[in-house]
Amino acid sequence: MSYNLKGLRLDDAAAVAVVRLAQVDVLGVQEPPRGPLRRVRLRRWAARTGLRVVVDDFASRTTALLARPDSVVERPRAHRLPWRMGWTRRGFVTARVDGVEVVVLHLSLHPDERARHLDLVEAHLDRVDGPIVVVGDLNEPPGGPAWQRLARYAQDTAGDGAAPTFRAPSPRHRIDVVLASPELAASRSRVLRDAAARRASDHLPLVVDLEPVRATSA
Repeated sequence: MSYNLKGLRLDDAAAVAVVRLAQVDVLGVQEPPRGPLRRVRLRRWAARTGLRVVVDDFASRTTALLARPDSVVERPRAHRLPWRMGWTRRGFVTARVDGVEVVVLHLSLHPDERARHLDLVEAHLDRVDGPIVVVGDLNEPPGGPAWQRLARYAQDTAGDGAAPTFRAPSPRHRIDVVLASPELAASRSRVLRDAAARRASDHLPLVVDLEPVRATSA
């Protein structure tokens, strides 16, 4: 699941209900709670969803990663991104979860900054060996430069005619993604649009079921 939580400022109980109903294994968060108690708030919220926080460091800023308590997590890391005075401080998080490299992004509203930050994201992706899933809020529509650059590593799983995710409750824009490398296949993709999802955030969550691609014998 990719989910922009709007800092849990709208309806955190509704956001809990959304995640519990979806029964997700991995949750990439954008806009987790901010402020001095941010880590405590996110951990308490995660416990209510049945997940645990894998990465939520000060450096990660607008991103966090949650997973099932029994997930095998390796190399969790928060990456700080360069900041310009007056703009939002951003970061991205990475971890290998059950053998899959998961990258959570919340890209800038400014195209030039998106491009600069993607240079650092790509530097990480270039070092990854094995399957990759990129989840996040790209802040640009399909076909934009960020989508094209990330397509070198992982492809859009939502397919043609995918539903918009922003702005709830009457979304018109598709800016939230789950991208997967060729080692993984999407069996189902859906945007959650029930009443709880429309109350919980200004983004609707995107959920994708992924499975390893099985090699076929010649």
